[in-house]
Amino acid sequence: MPVFPARPRPLLTTLALTLALAVAVPAAEAAPGDPATARALATAADTLTVWDAEDLRGNVSLPAEAAGATVSWHSNRRNVITETGEVTRPPHGAAPAPVTLTATVRLGGRQLKRRFDVNVRPLPAAAPYEGYLFGYFTGEGSATGEQVYLAASRGNDALRWDELNRGRPVLTSTLGDKGVRDPFIIRSPAGDKFYLIATDLRMHGNGNWDAAQRHGSKHIEVWESTDLVRWSAQRHVRVSPDTAGNTWAPEAYYDTAIGAYVVFWASKLYAASDPQHTGNTHNRMLYATTRDFRTFSQPQVWVDPGYSVIDSTVIKDGGTYYRFTKDERNNSSSTPCSKFILAEKSTNLRSTRYGFVADCIGKGAMSQGEGPTVFKSNTERRWYLFIDEFGGRGYLPFETTDLASGRWTPSTGHALPRSPRHGTVLPITKAELDRVRAAFP
Repeated sequence: MPVFPARPRPLLTTLALTLALAVAVPAAEAAPGDPATARALATAADTLTVWDAEDLRGNVSLPAEAAGATVSWHSNRRNVITETGEVTRPPHGAAPAPVTLTATVRLGGRQLKRRFDVNVRPLPAAAPYEGYLFGYFTGEGSATGEQVYLAASRGNDALRWDELNRGRPVLTSTLGDKGVRDPFIIRSPAGDKFYLIATDLRMHGNGNWDAAQRHGSKHIEVWESTDLVRWSAQRHVRVSPDTAGNTWAPEAYYDTAIGAYVVFWASKLYAASDPQHTGNTHNRMLYATTRDFRTFSQPQVWVDPGYSVIDSTVIKDGGTYYRFTKDERNNSSSTPCSKFILAEKSTNLRSTRYGFVADCIGKGAMSQGEGPTVFKSNTERRWYLFIDEFGGRGYLPFETTDLASGRWTPSTGHALPRSPRHGTVLPITKAELDRVRAAFP
């Protein structure tokens, strides 16, 4: 059941106007003359939305509940959209597939039907990756540092980069704290949609990290795009519970086992009896699932070793997920891997029992590290792990030819953007690389 809607939806939206009007159908057992129930039923039906109805490119959220009413769905083409929202797109070159979804909303012995006309876009043409896109922020030292910057690789060279948009931010936040950190870009499973999510946090001119973890944002910032150039309006989406003091470094990975994205982030969790968040606690990694980055499941604890951990990132090789997480404890002789990266593995993305691979990753080559981003080479069996030397040089690249070994070697001969901080590297096609270079010189 989805929770935490991105924002309240007005009574009539553009989408609602393009769809068929709802038709009231009293149930046989409905008690006549119940205007309060009728109004509640209409309100519940009006909250329903099929997002991206005119250009659907993936599984869709079809809620089973709305404003206290129950909802069931019917699809006139179940081979394209099932009645639980799984989508099978037409093959590349085919025409879009029109589908009619009908929601039946029931409350107090009455029911209301609402119809949504949907177009499912055919699959894109397959194309090899021939470059990389790098999204990052540059730090809290300037008024514009906590926004989204982009850089493009020089072809398939994962270590040499050019800043885009003449070194200026490409996306800026106008919601929440009006600062964004830790931008993460994920490509949809079919390949032709992208989501950019980021931390809602502005530390420029502030610097109170304790307050940021007690009374920080419970939201993440979301943009989406189909071409990496034109981005949607920003969405300010709540994902964390009331007990959370912060919502840091959101990332996502698509879980084919459930047909949804697993979005994970770090939060300090306080006792429900401590609404002012005055107690002592530690950061854990939480996760929630979503199909559309608009509505999310209830969050669950994913990583909690009993001390603070933040900044998890994941990559899959074969049937194994490799997770990299920052050990956030204070440096001490008894915890020599504090402020460095821990590697773990599991065959189940959402497992709470990952196995140990390696710790202290980055130690010896940098003073401290956080914000790992990991990606595979487009040309060979090699992986890169960029680690942010916070308070120092920013991102430094490491590489390995064996994820399971846990051995990472500092890369040489690299030319990264100026002061890149916690972000993500996304493999992209030549057409995508050419397009972002042309759009953001």
